[in-house]
Amino acid sequence: MKEFKVTYFFDEEHYIRRFIHVESQEKAEKLVQSERDQYVSFHDSRGIYHELNTGNVRVIQISEYHRTDKV
Repeated sequence: MKEFKVTYFFDEEHYIRRFIHVESQEKAEKLVQSERDQYVSFHDSRGIYHELNTGNVRVIQISEYHRTDKV
């Protein structure tokens, strides 16, 4: 499985980030497309729970994420 970073932008200053694990970029894109105009819920890296209405998002970016462990 690969890790992908999905960033939802509401405007130029406000965004929220989510990490997903799927097999490919294509599957990540299909997942995000299937959630269009719906509520999605997830916990961020700090353990904070979010419910996001994807209909309020202006731009969505998806990129493969290569996590590096902090020393």
